[in-house]
Amino acid sequence: MKTAMVEESILRRTVKAAVEEVFEERKEMMADLLEEALLDIGLGRAIREGESSRVVSRQTVFNAMKVRS
Repeated sequence: MKTAMVEESILRRTVKAAVEEVFEERKEMMADLLEEALLDIGLGRAIREGESSRVVSRQTVFNAMKVRS
């Protein structure tokens, strides 16, 4: 039983070190992945909100976009 606990402890430290190394060496990649995940979440929320809102014309959407830009 003690051997299993020691092996689990070693495994945890090894995995933690590997994850930390990925974050340190691949900061840009991790930032890109996080950005994509957040965009996907936002898009999903927008789709759900759009499904429950009233329908508007295409021109209304484009007019709203012009006002904001």
